[in-house]
Amino acid sequence: MKSLGRHLLIEFYDCNSKTLDDVVAIEDHMRMAARKANSTIVNSTFHRFSPYGVSGVVVIAESHLSIHTWPEYGYAAVDLFTCGESVDPWKAFDYLKDVLKSSRESTMELKRGEYGKIGIPESSKFKPTEDVQIV
Repeated sequence: MKSLGRHLLIEFYDCNSKTLDDVVAIEDHMRMAARKANSTIVNSTFHRFSPYGVSGVVVIAESHLSIHTWPEYGYAAVDLFTCGESVDPWKAFDYLKDVLKSSRESTMELKRGEYGKIGIPESSKFKPTEDVQIV
């Protein structure tokens, strides 16, 4: 079934703890992941917690990429939500798995905005225009 977007929910395990606690590195990696996925970066914000851990989001024109890290456990929770046919969240996944040095992961892919549930014909190349009125 066609959908407006794809949402990867990822758990990376056994990651490099130093990387997971480095807010600059995490932001750089998340921005690069967005570029690898062929998305358009709008903005990003990241925060390092005390005593450790990083949370952040890269807002892309096609939705967002977010991360929350627990360096003390070598664990990162990542969401890659992309819309459009030209963006591939799996390319961002591959890049992040590599740079975080994850030895194992768990991933679930959800279809967001399924055409049938919204009422968009499967054959449609639905693209909202300025003529669409949102109520």
